[in-house]
Amino acid sequence: MKRKAKSKAWMQSHLADPYVQRAAASGYRSRAAYKLIEIDEHDRLLHHGQTVIDLGAAPGSWSQVIAERVRPDGRVIALDLLPMDPIAGITVIEGDFREQAVLESLDQALGGAQVDLVVSDMAPNLSGVAASDQARSSHLCELALECARVRLKPRGAFLVKTFQGAGYPEFLAQMRCCFLSVASRKPKASRGRSTEMYLLGKGLR
Repeated sequence: MKRKAKSKAWMQSHLADPYVQRAAASGYRSRAAYKLIEIDEHDRLLHHGQTVIDLGAAPGSWSQVIAERVRPDGRVIALDLLPMDPIAGITVIEGDFREQAVLESLDQALGGAQVDLVVSDMAPNLSGVAASDQARSSHLCELALECARVRLKPRGAFLVKTFQGAGYPEFLAQMRCCFLSVASRKPKASRGRSTEMYLLGKGLR
């Protein structure tokens, strides 16, 4: 009964969330769209004609925002372990980007080209064990960083969701080793109780 009451309260809170309502009204697949919109308005990451990789893309709200801002001449390649409904003009690769076959599919889609921007809104499936969840999140961030590092143009950028806690300082240090500038962003659309933080690296070292 307690679990049911908790679930009902969460759903009521979710539906009352102004970002959820705005996303539904604007046709975005999730409220997460507004996190990227806010970061882009501050940092001017997205421009017409860019090639962008979206890691952990499902259900697709970040890909929607990116496509709006880089098309008609730009390209968006979206990867996720979960199925994702098609979005016009976007290449979707379904699979675990930790597997070599999926990375090969990505490189085939790129045709040898380097990219302007890699974004990652990935988070692990939560087990409820804080230390384990934090370690898995840090590992995903490290893999996303490596994926970006080998595919970005020299002046490219990398935006990644992290969680403050164990492993965060170490990952921040890795980012600073890879990029000329690293900034942290906490969009207003991030829920206040969340420890999520976005790190933005610009200019490969």
